[in-house]
Amino acid sequence: MSRPIVICCAITGSRPRKADNPAVPVSPAEQIESAHEAFEAGATVLHLHVRDEQERPCFLPERFAAVMEGVYEHCPGMIIELSTGGVAGSPAERAASLPLRPDMAAIALGSVNFPNGVYHNPPDVIDELARTCADLHIKPCIEVFDLSMLYTARTMCDQGLLREPLHFHIVLGGQGALPARRQVLDFIVAELLNLFPDSTWMASGLGRHQDIVMDWALYLGGHIRTGLEDNIRITRDELVSSNAQLVRRAADRCMNYGFRAASVAEARKILNLPPVPER
Repeated sequence: MSRPIVICCAITGSRPRKADNPAVPVSPAEQIESAHEAFEAGATVLHLHVRDEQERPCFLPERFAAVMEGVYEHCPGMIIELSTGGVAGSPAERAASLPLRPDMAAIALGSVNFPNGVYHNPPDVIDELARTCADLHIKPCIEVFDLSMLYTARTMCDQGLLREPLHFHIVLGGQGALPARRQVLDFIVAELLNLFPDSTWMASGLGRHQDIVMDWALYLGGHIRTGLEDNIRITRDELVSSNAQLVRRAADRCMNYGFRAASVAEARKILNLPPVPER
């Protein structure tokens, strides 16, 4: 049987606006519809940011709750992963929606420069986010923007702040962070599997690097992420029409390698998550 690949879709993010691409879903209703379309196209993990009425990134629990409720209704069993990203929001705001008990929460284990600011993740903040996830039985998705974050994860596991097996998201192609180079991904994956032999991982490439990084990840045995957070264009001159379009492209790439998009049940088993919960 062909290998099942977990496809994560980051539908909105904190940066792209409708002025950049009208397909970016911003309101809870738009996000629910976009998540449903991505789910139908083969995505089993939803990486979720929310926005306020002015399209600014926010951490309002009621916004997260509204989207989550719609996803529970229309995308049975889809794995919901909330962002705790540090581009905006105080530490308390970033953790405010974790009591909603999503399946997963994305945590970056260190600060990194972005083109227009700092992705701010000081040690006390990441320790508290990790503790909160452990207390609420939320599985962290460890976002890797820098090699040092792997070793921080190992230290945090040894201290009991993180629980194995972990799931990692390797991000390539961001200015000020890891470049989209095959040698870089090869080395990080080798180190990751040496430090965490029972872990799972996925990789994503930002912007024009999206497709090639998916190819590298599939070849190396990982899983993949796509979505309008990471890439708003199909070509230099053509905008993406929907998150579902990107997910279909990702599923097609899986097939090119003789793989297939994982089902919900398979994705939950691969990521060491409980079976589909009853709501």
